[in-house]
Formats: sequence, C-alpha cells, structure tokens
Amino acid sequence: MTDEKLAYMANQIATAFRTQPREAAAGAVADHINKFWEPRMRAHLLARLDAGGAGLDPVVIAAGPAIRRPTEACA
Repeated sequence: MTDEKLAYMANQIATAFRTQPREAAAGAVADHINKFWEPRMRAHLLARLDAGGAGLDPVVIAAGPAIRRPTEACA
C-alpha cells in the first residue's frame, strides 16, 4: 500500500471523528489505528509523521504520540 493511500485512510478516520473535541478525536483516531492497522501500515504512517506529517489532518498529527510503534522486526 502506498504512503499516499495510508495518509488518505488516516485522514478519513480523522474526518469520522471531527464532531468530537480535538483531544477526544485524536484519541479515537489513535485507538482505531492501533486496533485495525497492521504493524507495517502503522510504521509507514509513523515515518510520515516523523518527517513532519505532510498532507495529514491535524487530528492525525495530534494522534501520532498515541499510535503504537511496531517492533523493528515487524516494520
């Protein structure tokens, strides 16, 4: 899966939680990604966040610290 597709998917998740206060929305985005994204997907998203988060919704960026980093063997 391309990094652009992952960014699109993460931004869609953020849109789904847009009606919540920002902190709650960020927590919900991180929770969803932690539960449903495989380690490689999380690794690619976290790499994009580490590089500045270009193209990511601000709620996805706020969720970044709560997204579990996969072990190196999985990345």
